[in-house]
Amino acid sequence: MPISSILLPGMDRGKKEVNMSFWDLKTLKLDEFRPGIWSKIEAGKHLTMAVMEIAPGKEGAPHEHPFDQCGIVVEGEIEMSIGEEKKLLKPMETYFIPAGINHNWKTMSLSAKILDVVVKQG
Repeated sequence: MPISSILLPGMDRGKKEVNMSFWDLKTLKLDEFRPGIWSKIEAGKHLTMAVMEIAPGKEGAPHEHPFDQCGIVVEGEIEMSIGEEKKLLKPMETYFIPAGINHNWKTMSLSAKILDVVVKQG
Protein backbone atom coordinates (compact mmCIF):
# COMPACT_ATOMS: atom_id res chain seq x y z
CA MET A 1 0.00 0.00 0.00
CA PRO A 2 1.48 3.38 -0.92
CA ILE A 3 2.34 5.66 1.96
CA SER A 4 0.26 8.41 0.40
CA SER A 5 -2.93 6.33 0.64
CA ILE A 6 -2.68 5.45 4.33
CA LEU A 7 -5.01 7.06 6.85
CA LEU A 8 -3.44 7.41 10.28
CA PRO A 9 -5.49 7.25 13.47
CA GLY A 10 -7.47 10.47 13.79
CA MET A 11 -6.91 11.44 10.14
CA ASP A 12 -9.98 12.20 8.04
CA ARG A 13 -9.34 13.30 4.46
CA GLY A 14 -12.76 14.94 4.36
CA LYS A 15 -12.31 17.11 7.44
CA LYS A 16 -12.87 20.82 7.13
CA GLU A 17 -10.67 22.12 9.95
CA VAL A 18 -6.89 22.10 10.15
CA ASN A 19 -5.32 20.80 13.36
CA MET A 20 -1.89 22.32 12.93
CA SER A 21 -0.89 25.14 10.61
CA PHE A 22 2.82 25.29 11.41
CA TRP A 23 5.44 22.55 11.84
CA ASP A 24 9.03 22.70 13.07
CA LEU A 25 10.68 19.74 11.34
CA LYS A 26 13.50 19.72 13.92
CA THR A 27 11.14 19.04 16.85
CA LEU A 28 7.99 17.55 15.24
CA LYS A 29 6.84 14.38 17.03
CA LEU A 30 6.19 11.54 14.59
CA ASP A 31 3.93 8.53 15.19
CA GLU A 32 4.81 4.99 14.09
CA PHE A 33 2.13 3.62 11.78
CA ARG A 34 4.08 0.75 10.19
CA PRO A 35 7.20 -1.03 11.43
CA GLY A 36 10.16 1.20 10.60
CA ILE A 37 8.09 4.15 9.31
CA TRP A 38 7.10 7.15 11.44
CA SER A 39 4.90 9.95 10.15
CA LYS A 40 2.93 13.11 10.83
CA ILE A 41 0.23 13.97 8.31
CA GLU A 42 -1.94 17.02 7.78
CA ALA A 43 -4.69 16.58 5.21
CA GLY A 44 -6.98 19.14 3.69
CA LYS A 45 -9.62 18.77 1.01
CA HIS A 46 -7.15 18.79 -1.91
CA LEU A 47 -3.67 18.61 -0.38
CA THR A 48 -1.94 16.22 2.00
CA MET A 49 1.41 17.04 3.59
CA ALA A 50 3.40 14.36 5.41
CA VAL A 51 6.72 14.19 7.18
CA MET A 52 8.01 10.64 7.17
CA GLU A 53 11.04 9.08 8.76
CA ILE A 54 11.90 5.71 7.23
CA ALA A 55 14.35 3.28 8.85
CA PRO A 56 17.26 1.81 6.86
CA GLY A 57 16.52 -1.23 4.68
CA LYS A 58 12.84 -0.49 3.98
CA GLU A 59 11.18 -0.56 0.56
CA GLY A 60 7.78 0.54 -0.68
CA ALA A 61 5.73 -1.43 -3.18
CA PRO A 62 5.67 -0.10 -6.77
CA HIS A 63 2.41 1.78 -7.33
CA GLU A 64 0.77 4.68 -9.15
CA HIS A 65 -2.12 6.99 -8.40
CA PRO A 66 -4.24 9.59 -10.23
CA PHE A 67 -2.66 12.63 -8.57
CA ASP A 68 0.69 14.42 -8.52
CA GLN A 69 3.12 13.93 -5.65
CA CYS A 70 6.35 15.71 -4.74
CA GLY A 71 8.75 15.99 -1.87
CA ILE A 72 12.14 16.88 -0.48
CA VAL A 73 14.67 14.87 1.49
CA VAL A 74 15.24 16.56 4.86
CA GLU A 75 17.77 14.09 6.32
CA GLY A 76 19.48 10.87 5.26
CA GLU A 77 19.12 9.19 1.88
CA ILE A 78 16.34 7.52 -0.08
CA GLU A 79 16.36 5.90 -3.51
CA MET A 80 13.38 7.01 -5.58
CA SER A 81 12.27 5.18 -8.72
CA ILE A 82 9.91 7.20 -10.92
CA GLY A 83 8.95 5.53 -14.19
CA GLU A 84 12.24 4.31 -15.70
CA GLU A 85 14.37 6.77 -13.68
CA LYS A 86 16.09 5.89 -10.42
CA LYS A 87 18.10 8.24 -8.19
CA LEU A 88 19.60 8.20 -4.70
CA LEU A 89 18.40 11.44 -3.13
CA LYS A 90 20.20 13.26 -0.32
CA PRO A 91 19.20 16.24 1.87
CA MET A 92 17.79 19.23 -0.01
CA GLU A 93 17.13 17.14 -3.15
CA THR A 94 13.58 16.88 -4.45
CA TYR A 95 11.37 14.54 -6.42
CA PHE A 96 8.25 15.07 -8.53
CA ILE A 97 5.95 12.18 -9.45
CA PRO A 98 3.36 12.98 -12.14
CA ALA A 99 -0.09 11.42 -11.84
CA GLY A 100 -0.31 7.94 -13.34
CA ILE A 101 3.45 7.20 -13.25
CA ASN A 102 4.63 4.02 -11.52
CA HIS A 103 7.00 4.78 -8.64
CA ASN A 104 8.69 3.27 -5.62
CA TRP A 105 11.18 4.15 -2.86
CA LYS A 106 13.86 2.33 -0.90
CA THR A 107 16.16 3.22 1.98
CA MET A 108 19.64 1.73 2.01
CA SER A 109 22.07 1.85 4.94
CA LEU A 110 20.79 5.23 6.20
CA SER A 111 17.35 6.26 7.35
CA ALA A 112 15.54 9.03 5.48
CA LYS A 113 13.32 11.88 6.62
CA ILE A 114 11.22 13.34 3.82
CA LEU A 115 8.56 16.01 3.46
CA ASP A 116 5.99 14.65 0.99
CA VAL A 117 3.10 16.54 -0.61
CA VAL A 118 0.17 15.06 -2.53
CA VAL A 119 -2.23 17.25 -4.50
CA LYS A 120 -5.54 15.63 -5.38
CA GLN A 121 -7.53 16.86 -8.32
CA GLY A 122 -10.80 18.33 -7.17
